[in-house]
Amino acid sequence: MPSDLPVSLQRFLEKPNPAVMATTTKDGRPVTVATWYLLEPDGRILVNLDAERVRLRHLRRDPRFALDVLDAGNWYTHVALRLDVAEIVDDTHMADIDALSEHYVGSPYDNRTRPRVSVRASIADWMGWNTSPED
Repeated sequence: MPSDLPVSLQRFLEKPNPAVMATTTKDGRPVTVATWYLLEPDGRILVNLDAERVRLRHLRRDPRFALDVLDAGNWYTHVALRLDVAEIVDDTHMADIDALSEHYVGSPYDNRTRPRVSVRASIADWMGWNTSPED
């Protein structure tokens, strides 16, 4: 886990909180979509996308994106993450989407017909609202 993230923030990000992912189109317009995420043990953020999603093309063109994570019980408490893509890999065995689905709904991902892609990203910066920067 990165040493610059306060423990309280790490604990917050480890929860199955709702999140909104923002990418940009070719002309710089922002696009947002609700998404699942996981904070991995190495401190990177994992998101997983259908291989045909337009936002995957956005990330391949511009490897920067944002993720706003909201407290499931109080959306006034949230953390905005600015992220840099570290890797984009096919999730051929659906292990990553299953991990996300287990985290959020308690069971493996049910749609096994469409190819999936995993995106791992490093946290470049963050800002929190109603979160304590102290541990």
